[in-house]
Amino acid sequence: MNRRICAVCSLLVVLVIPITSCGGSHSGESYVLIAVNVKIPYWQSAGAGFSQAAQQLGISYTFAGPDTYDPAAEREELLRAIEKRPAGILISVADPNTVEDGIYRAIDAGIPVITIDSDAPASRRLFFVGTNNYQAGLMGGQRLIQELKGKGNVVVFTMPSQPNLNERFRGYKDALQYHPDIRIAGVVDIKGDPRIAFDSATQILSVDKKQHIDAFVCLEALSGKEVANVLNSNGIKGRTIIAMDTDPETLEWIQKGVIAATISQKPYTMAFVGLKMLDDLHHSGLKNLGADWAHDSFAQVPAFVDTGSAMVDKSNVDAFLAATKSISGK
Repeated sequence: MNRRICAVCSLLVVLVIPITSCGGSHSGESYVLIAVNVKIPYWQSAGAGFSQAAQQLGISYTFAGPDTYDPAAEREELLRAIEKRPAGILISVADPNTVEDGIYRAIDAGIPVITIDSDAPASRRLFFVGTNNYQAGLMGGQRLIQELKGKGNVVVFTMPSQPNLNERFRGYKDALQYHPDIRIAGVVDIKGDPRIAFDSATQILSVDKKQHIDAFVCLEALSGKEVANVLNSNGIKGRTIIAMDTDPETLEWIQKGVIAATISQKPYTMAFVGLKMLDDLHHSGLKNLGADWAHDSFAQVPAFVDTGSAMVDKSNVDAFLAATKSISGK
């Protein structure tokens, strides 16, 4: 009997040791998520996904970046993160020209870098996790055609320094190419400042008699609600707003019928999946972080992970809010 007990105890020890070792394999690891405008609801959602993944993995994490749209400050955050030698970095790129050298430094230091939300395709980042922004633009363009019934003048609000917004704009243009009676009458660079969106919309409406604007396309999260505010404050109806993302104000304006629709993304998913993939890369020991994986038929990493997008309008906004509340508890 004693021999049996000893044998069972020995077996348990053999089984327990690998489990304990596996659980401790994350000891001392830290990962970083870097973005700009980190206080807005979009990035708070991403931060929640990052935090949830970190808790599941039992690792430490940092969510860093400026509270405003400041690409230079984002670069400084990236360089500070590299100095601390984290196990991996997720970054949403405000301006590729500003952070590409930082991404090179991280890769040279053996730190894997994945871009999320906004890409830097010419950098040595491993791959991109986020929305297929071209398809999101096509989706928005098709809805715009429907709202305008094939005819009208449009102003676009964007930030041309961001590749993801340029991809959305390209999608809109391709959707509109067979509808010559829908004309892009102007493009506004809001520079990450909602006040510019508000003031520009006000200015556009003040000269509206010279060139009637029928629709406002907002390629980022900040401007849609500002344009809605301007239209509502001036009692102007019958104009179309196609917004981007699902912050509470944007959804309220959809419920009120001022914004026609918005395109939802999945920032929570981007950060959650991005961290899980970074951790896997760290533990798999990818030998050559600087390889051209995008053109390698036997690549160990993907080139692009599409987290999806969807249209939210008055027909489904209440269901969207209910689903959000069930997950967040808010």
